[in-house]
Amino acid sequence: MKITKAILLLCVFALTAFTIKTDTEAGYKVGDKIEDFKLKNIDNKMMSLSDFGEVKGYIIIFTCNTCPYSVANEDRIIALDKKYKAAGFPVVAINPNDPNVVPDDSFEKMQVRAKEKGFTFPYLLDEGQKVYPKFGATKTPHVYIVTANDMKVQYIGAIDNSSRNPDAVSEKYAENAVDALLAGKKVEKTDTRAIGCTIKTK
Repeated sequence: MKITKAILLLCVFALTAFTIKTDTEAGYKVGDKIEDFKLKNIDNKMMSLSDFGEVKGYIIIFTCNTCPYSVANEDRIIALDKKYKAAGFPVVAINPNDPNVVPDDSFEKMQVRAKEKGFTFPYLLDEGQKVYPKFGATKTPHVYIVTANDMKVQYIGAIDNSSRNPDAVSEKYAENAVDALLAGKKVEKTDTRAIGCTIKTK
């Protein structure tokens, strides 16, 4: 009798866990078509993906000023843009944090940080936090690689396999994905775990 009850409890727990996981899995998945968006860039101009014109795709990265993981990846994000923008895959950085919760993630502080680091890519504020939930982003940084011809997600996850230490990187997930797409090949690893800070909201 005790064994039967134990098995029943385990089944209930497993079902509950599965339900919770399913309910919280929101946003785009690999293969989904994304909607374009219009957000304010640090140059005070509104920007959409369509503004890039003839490109092959986008390396969309949800990041911010304040998360240690984002800060640790800033140089890598700059390197991604410098390497792939000319090849048709520019970086588009989006700050999803609510500046009322994290004042150092305000638009003005974004402008300062971009100037300090010499960002070579747009750095957009998700004002009202309307864009990141559509993507399903949960961390900063969180990467989405999208092809421009069909606006479909080809990769979701981390930049590479070392969230804090660039010297420990042994697998460059984002670079491998873009290299495959540029070569007309299938992306082998389409999903990895994004490691970083939770997106700050009220």
